Amino acid sequence: MSGYVYIMASKKNGTIYTGDTSDLQGRVWEHRNDIYPGFTSKYGCKTLVWFEHLENITIAIKREKAVKKHLRKRKIELIENANPKWEDLFDQIYN
Repeated sequence: MSGYVYIMASKKNGTIYTGDTSDLQGRVWEHRNDIYPGFTSKYGCKTLVWFEHLENITIAIKREKAVKKHLRKRKIELIENANPKWEDLFDQIYN
């Protein structure tokens, strides 16, 4: 089973959240609709601004832990290298 590491944001240069999942569409939908109380619902992180697809979920979990350890500056670099305008990528994964 493949996996994803992703970053959700409240706005450009706002609060960011890093997660991992095997179902990116479903997980992002849950964040956007506040299905579960927690960090993303509390801070309004509803915009998918970065994601990485990995060959299996075990690798995705390890990658997520590595990304979470990055300084905020490095996370912003990841986002801006792939998505300089911080556009919502949800539509790209939903179709």
